[in-house]
Amino acid sequence: MKPDAIARRLAELREAGAKLRRRPASETLAALERVLDGWRDADSPWRRSLEAELPEASGFSAATVREGLARGLTSWSGAALRELVEREIGPAERLDAASTPLASGFDSTAVLLAGSIPMPSLLAMIAPLALRSPVLVKPASRDLLTPRLVARSLAETDAELGQCLGIVEFPGGDEACSGALLEADCIVATGSDATVAAVRARVRTPRRVVTYGHRCSVAALGAAATRGRALREAARRLALDVALWDQLGCLSPIAVYVAGGDPAAPDRAAEALADALAEAEARWPRGAVDAASAAAIAHERADAELRAAAGRRVALHASPGGTAWTVVREENAAPRPAPLHRFLRVHPVPDADALLSALRPLGAHLAAVAIEGFGAGAHPLARGLAELGASRICRAGNLQSPPLGWRHDGRGVLAPIARFADFETA
Repeated sequence: MKPDAIARRLAELREAGAKLRRRPASETLAALERVLDGWRDADSPWRRSLEAELPEASGFSAATVREGLARGLTSWSGAALRELVEREIGPAERLDAASTPLASGFDSTAVLLAGSIPMPSLLAMIAPLALRSPVLVKPASRDLLTPRLVARSLAETDAELGQCLGIVEFPGGDEACSGALLEADCIVATGSDATVAAVRARVRTPRRVVTYGHRCSVAALGAAATRGRALREAARRLALDVALWDQLGCLSPIAVYVAGGDPAAPDRAAEALADALAEAEARWPRGAVDAASAAAIAHERADAELRAAAGRRVALHASPGGTAWTVVREENAAPRPAPLHRFLRVHPVPDADALLSALRPLGAHLAAVAIEGFGAGAHPLARGLAELGASRICRAGNLQSPPLGWRHDGRGVLAPIARFADFETA
């Protein structure tokens, strides 16, 4: 697509948005509720199309896509969207009425997507529409399918609403096209820290810029979850968190920290996680892996073997005959490279305080932490994790099922892309 075509599309969307704002906000919200309920329904045509086509488009296995969508969309209902609007904006009528505070969306919103997991893309596209701001979307190179199907779901649910979503596709390095896209009144960008910094540097004031950079997640096991049935259950649920979306999302745990002081606990945890990942591979096979990623996994496996051979307290558990899954029992809490694609490290820490110290270097990039087995210490640990920067603390097995209103990066979903004004009548 050429820059002038993007500029024309943006102008068309602004006109469509002006028309959308002339009808009640509650009517638009009701249409979006139907869209979300449709995506939540496994039998809807949009959901069936995504399940059928995403494996080939993204490289994920069909079983992983089905399970990931089922778990990720389970609570993303129309009712959840209405609750989100009421929590962050107030009653939908506030977008119409002269009550205080006044709330509105921007005349246009550009959304730059990243990655290949459908749920974040779905939410990023419908959130501005809940504020009646038309959306111009640049899809991620790894997932051109989801934006097209979301556009189709909007058009089939509400034709006028469907006219308020546009899709533009162009190479990431096309500066002229990027410049045209960034003429929108509000810009939402997701990607690496370098990518979002480059976007921020190019946007001209007074535009609103909302960015989401690199994030990662981890898990922690307390003493009560490091042996017997409790350990097996925690490992099974953590294996699900790792296997879904092949560990490629910000909510995929890259490491498990084992606290409690028992020197054998990390060994037991690593063995249990290896068994659980082997079972997960049988149910949800890992998808395609490019040559560079396969080489990174092989390198880290070889490094672990060398350290173990040198007498270090390191153990490697790996899938036979390939790189389907890997667990490395580490000797300490020092961070090491995360090759992803179902590669998990197990780190020992003596207690919760040591866990917080170990995670401090990750604080600026921490998305979520799954915790198990801390008993009465769970709440103070959660407080400490939140102070480090984690915006979600949950149980193992729930990492890949965030609520619709999760305050990603500690912010709301709608408030960062909304305009507010206090109307002082007295």
